[in-house]
Amino acid sequence: MSSGKRVLITGIAGRLGRLLLRRLHREEGWLLSGVDRRPFPDRPCDVEHVQADLRSKRVADLVRGRAGQLHALVHLGLWHDPRVGTEERHDWNVSGTARLLSACAEAGVHKVVVLSSANVYGPRPDNPQFLSEDAPLLGASRDSLTRDLVEVDMLASSFFWKHGDIETVILRPVHILGRVRNAPSNYLRLPWVPTLLGYDPMIQVVHEEDVVEAIALSLRPGMRGIFNIPGPGQLPLSAILRELGRQVVPVPHPLAARLLGLLFAGKLSSFPAQELDHIRFTCMVDGRRAAEVLGYRPRHDLRETIHAVDALY
Repeated sequence: MSSGKRVLITGIAGRLGRLLLRRLHREEGWLLSGVDRRPFPDRPCDVEHVQADLRSKRVADLVRGRAGQLHALVHLGLWHDPRVGTEERHDWNVSGTARLLSACAEAGVHKVVVLSSANVYGPRPDNPQFLSEDAPLLGASRDSLTRDLVEVDMLASSFFWKHGDIETVILRPVHILGRVRNAPSNYLRLPWVPTLLGYDPMIQVVHEEDVVEAIALSLRPGMRGIFNIPGPGQLPLSAILRELGRQVVPVPHPLAARLLGLLFAGKLSSFPAQELDHIRFTCMVDGRRAAEVLGYRPRHDLRETIHAVDALY
């Protein structure tokens, strides 16, 4: 890899941003920069960090100011916190992404990688066994956060077709497990795990480090397109919970929704009720395109991936 290729990572102070930074830091030839609203005091001394709001003019000016110098943007900086107000989160995720992509086009950035989610397809009772990248994005009907994800994914897809000179990659990983604080990991960390009576969907999970590896593969020259990122296989939810040794509390769906709503509102749970569809219906993806084009293969087996949620912080 030629020297001096600068990569800008949004959300660099988060768990995946830090893992990607560590992954790329091991390779010669990358100049690494990051943008995050959070401070990043323990970053390596050779990594530039700008603490700023993704929507701010400062971030867009940073990209435009690097015209001809910025090789790639890796966009991990979406706001997934369900406790944030819907309008503010939408403005951050959708408007912020739109401004960022516009700045990349003006600056002549060579490559753009956007981390989306397989959640954009939506868990549904009529889903086929495996969804390809061409499947419709039906997750927007679920909740405001998934609607944000679908809009960001569609923005990136439009950018892909509009700017053919820019290598655009959209990654749609399944449920990411590890030290990340997301809904799937938070759910599986519960000491008493609510399940839904009569439902035991097949679940796909992927290790956080395998997602980072998929991002690194996407940065190679010539890589472009939309890719589902699955893990090493799939299991019924009940098998995952048995593997973790969790105590299971089967609850009828209407009662579970009300109970989780109350717990979430009282800040006694970090798993919002809207996520219940993921433990009710199947949403599994076909990862053949990522294997054939990116050369992606998960390095962690199912047991390692499942137990990643119990890794020490």
